[in-house]
Amino acid sequence: MQTTNSPYWQGVRAGLPFIVILAPFGLLFGVVAAEAGLSMFEAVFMSAITVAGAAQFTAVQLLSEQAPTVIVIAAALTVNLRLAMYSAALTPYLGQASAPMRALIAYCVVDQTYACSVAAYETHAHWTLRDRIAFYFGVSTPLMPNWIVFTFIGALVGEAIPDALALDFAIPITFIALVMPMMRTGAHRAAALAGIVASLSLTWLPYSLGIIVAGVIGMIVGAEVERRGAAA
Repeated sequence: MQTTNSPYWQGVRAGLPFIVILAPFGLLFGVVAAEAGLSMFEAVFMSAITVAGAAQFTAVQLLSEQAPTVIVIAAALTVNLRLAMYSAALTPYLGQASAPMRALIAYCVVDQTYACSVAAYETHAHWTLRDRIAFYFGVSTPLMPNWIVFTFIGALVGEAIPDALALDFAIPITFIALVMPMMRTGAHRAAALAGIVASLSLTWLPYSLGIIVAGVIGMIVGAEVERRGAAA
């Protein structure tokens, strides 16, 4: 029986605060999807199988602009490249799990589960694999179902939510809250700064391609700063 101090419940408590941001984020996606012409089922199904808010917003926006399918796919995959890096970072902690468990872990990899879990694993180095998995799914428990629920609500009410509520504030706040504590090295900060400058400079590119290019530029700059630091 799980106690309130078990790794699982520690994970639940770590994930709960993110509902404050996830709720308007999910509502906004549901609204945007409805405005883009997706049915309620399509919006909810997309959230359920993708579980990647930023990529979903990117794909829906590009679809509404009648962008070529290859551009939509490339943009969504590029936005989601960070999840591949998250998976690689989680492998030393969770890689020994069974194949079905790893598949479920992969499904739940999002910014919040990654950030909370890695921080907890570094703090609790004595945890067993079972403890680490329990914490990970503890974080996921309040996040995954609610992402789908709030997408459903947003798609249901559609345009009934007034613009004055400014639900889109949740998107930048989410990433600021997650990314800022991780800006620990000069390479991290250089990559972030380069990406910001590039994305603002490339807004003229069609189909939001500036974001893709800016992401690549940021990674290159960060890698180069880290390489020079290691060589010094």
